[in-house]
Amino acid sequence: MSTAQDTLPRRTDGRRGAAAVLVAVLLALLVLPTSVTGSGVALPAIGRESGASLAALQWVVHGYNLTFASFLLACGSLADRWGRRRVFGGGAALFTVASAVSAVAHGILVLDLARALAGVGAAALLTSGSSLIGETFDGRARGRAFGAVGITTGAGLALGAMAAGAVTDTLGWRAFFGLHAVLMALVWCTVPLLPRGDAGDRAVRGRRTARTGHTGGPRPAGVDWAGTATFSGGLFLLMLGTVEGPQRGWGSAEVLGLLAGSVVLLAAFALVEWRVRHPMLDLGLLRNGRFVALCLIPVVATLSFVILLPLLPNYLVVTGGYSGRSAGGVMLLMTLPILPAPLLATWLLRRGLALRGVFGLSLLCLTVGVGWLAATLEPGVTPGSLAGPLITLGVGLGLNFGLVDGAVLDVVAPETTGAAAGFLNTLRLGSEALAIAAASAALVNLVRQPFDTGLKKFPSYDGGSGALANSVNAGDLAGPLAGLPAPVRPGFTAMVTHGLTDAWQTVLWASAVVCAVLSVVIWLLLGERERTTDSR
Repeated sequence: MSTAQDTLPRRTDGRRGAAAVLVAVLLALLVLPTSVTGSGVALPAIGRESGASLAALQWVVHGYNLTFASFLLACGSLADRWGRRRVFGGGAALFTVASAVSAVAHGILVLDLARALAGVGAAALLTSGSSLIGETFDGRARGRAFGAVGITTGAGLALGAMAAGAVTDTLGWRAFFGLHAVLMALVWCTVPLLPRGDAGDRAVRGRRTARTGHTGGPRPAGVDWAGTATFSGGLFLLMLGTVEGPQRGWGSAEVLGLLAGSVVLLAAFALVEWRVRHPMLDLGLLRNGRFVALCLIPVVATLSFVILLPLLPNYLVVTGGYSGRSAGGVMLLMTLPILPAPLLATWLLRRGLALRGVFGLSLLCLTVGVGWLAATLEPGVTPGSLAGPLITLGVGLGLNFGLVDGAVLDVVAPETTGAAAGFLNTLRLGSEALAIAAASAALVNLVRQPFDTGLKKFPSYDGGSGALANSVNAGDLAGPLAGLPAPVRPGFTAMVTHGLTDAWQTVLWASAVVCAVLSVVIWLLLGERERTTDSR
């Protein structure tokens, strides 16, 4: 039997304030994941209109992911200092403006910069939105609220690719970003309805009273700007070096300089975090093996599931002749299972399966799914053939969706829960940004050698292997085919699709091996608490 504490929201201006928080945060979290899945589907259309290179096009996705990951911890600190409500409203406003600029951008550089700004807004929305729900609800009500967060985020992932394909095919890619601007403007309009009594607002009042000599809340720590700058700079240089490696050569001075610079900045970040009084990332958390294991689960999800979201639709377009809309529809096989799988996880837990067992089952599905997909891919692959591995991947992600975030808060000290959540989200988003960039670079690099050999049979093609690799990985085969005589097009298409398939299989098998190794490590680390409990 539930109590009032279990069922009612807390620290709000009443039920209306609690409802406003839930509606605002859920609508925001419906939009954010579609910026990853949807923009990947829109890349071919953007490339055809702008004529941009693959490296420039990739930053439509990479720029968003990079700033999203890099500013999570900084935005969390700002939310503590300035108030969750203020940071949430600022993030919504920034995302709205950036999406509107993306919709009207006439150059790829402007679009890339606008997407990067949208990532900053997304970081502010995610950190402050999660905190608002945590401050507003308690007990079972908070569990239900975070369950709704998981379902909504899953719906964004599930529908993003299909929605982007449908909107891009019918209205153009600009309409996709314009729709984001409209939806986020609605989020911004809810900000005046949000309660003012969160911890951040009390901290702001505490600073004001401290300046006047009156008592108030404690003065919070300032933002760790040195840590933010070194982490963001190091991650940016690492991603840029990864993207430029296939274009300029991995041994080129430019790429080596970028990678070396990233090592220096990330090392400086570690030193800053050890020495600064109030670090944005508490490295001491890494001594908790169970916490480390939980933080590695999203990395497995990234290497098996997330890298497919922006990249697999392009493969289907090139090797299977899918339209953007139909490729997005195929992705539903992978994303729709995210919605019911959390209910399956809850059912398993109620039936007595330990949380470690649920995580183990999730990791098994993710690892088997990506390996199964590697064995299934072939030119002209049908949705029926893809159904098995894609559904397995979706179930694997859905089984841990939301559980990881809650479990992290249970394995660390109460005073470090904020830092723990920040570390988890930073590792999650950072691994996504780097893995997508690395997978894109690997695909370009792997297809260049077979293209070098294959193009000798097609002297009428006036482009090089690098340009062809860039085009097909961006989902564009029509451009390279346009300049070829009709009789040689079937042979050229076969050469491209088989070379691209071989590259995809190599990347997916490598991902499966890494996921298997990480899964074993996670399983062993998750057992630490059980052994400690038994020893007591």
